[in-house]
Amino acid sequence: MQSFNTRSVLYGAAIVPLTMLVSGVAFGQAYPTHPIRMVVPFSAGAGVTDIMARLVGQHLGVSLGQQIVIDNRPGAGGIPGTEVVSRAAPDGYTLLMTNVALAVNPYLYPKLPYDALKDFMPVTMVNSAPLLLVVHPALPAKSVKELIDYAKSHPGQLNYGSGGVGSTPHLSGELFKSLAGIDAVHVPYKGGAPALTDLVGGQLSFMIENVPGTMPFVKAGKLRALAITSAKRSPLEPALPTMAEAGVPGYEVIGWNGIVAVKGTPSAIVARLHTEVAKILRTPEVTQRLAALGAEPVGNTPDEFGAFIKAEMARWGKIIKEKGIRSE
Repeated sequence: MQSFNTRSVLYGAAIVPLTMLVSGVAFGQAYPTHPIRMVVPFSAGAGVTDIMARLVGQHLGVSLGQQIVIDNRPGAGGIPGTEVVSRAAPDGYTLLMTNVALAVNPYLYPKLPYDALKDFMPVTMVNSAPLLLVVHPALPAKSVKELIDYAKSHPGQLNYGSGGVGSTPHLSGELFKSLAGIDAVHVPYKGGAPALTDLVGGQLSFMIENVPGTMPFVKAGKLRALAITSAKRSPLEPALPTMAEAGVPGYEVIGWNGIVAVKGTPSAIVARLHTEVAKILRTPEVTQRLAALGAEPVGNTPDEFGAFIKAEMARWGKIIKEKGIRSE
């Protein structure tokens, strides 16, 4: 009798994972049966993250046969919108289009209503994009080296703007200061657009900001571009050197956006979402749209995206701690 019970238990233990696997595959194949909500924790039309959500959402809705509803939940560095997703059912019907805020907020805010690693499942990185180092034309610096030399000879007299504490432009500026050994005052704004307005107006010395926002001013002669922040030169502006080429070894920054699901979402659904988004990112229409924004499609695997998020947390967490950066 004991031997029979043991075999029964072992048989049951073996069959459960198989049953779960089969049902998970079936669930993934049936998914989705109703509209999917993609939460953007920032304002509508306020930046690249919202643009990416709408671009991917439009095509994903077609490929999945269900509407993708974009739900903008702005405020507090993206925390309220991210919390909404963390508390949603893990069924694949609530997704988050996120950016560097997911990686840096744990270091900027003492208490978060979610865990950036434990409460989410990476799906894929959607895009990456370099930033531009631009200065006001009145500044006597026509190269990165000249900007560094000027900053060192005028300590504390330069300032730079960003769309807010903890934003990619802010952290990019802090990394520049750290690697170049210069001092400059950070001036945070409520969004990159008003910061750029003040830079063009001469109230700021320099900024490290996204390509779509800065390039029109550069082409109009209202700002001077010195370098691009990616490891390789941009095909949009191949004459511009990278920061590393221009005299800041080890400097590399990209802006990025990616999709995460709620922790516990069936792996078959995550795999389906990744496959569909990756295919969308390879279509000529989407590739061309991204190129116009100075961005490149990514579409990496959930594991690769998860490793990237952890690396971003380690990298920026170090800078935030060293500089004593706190949320506003």
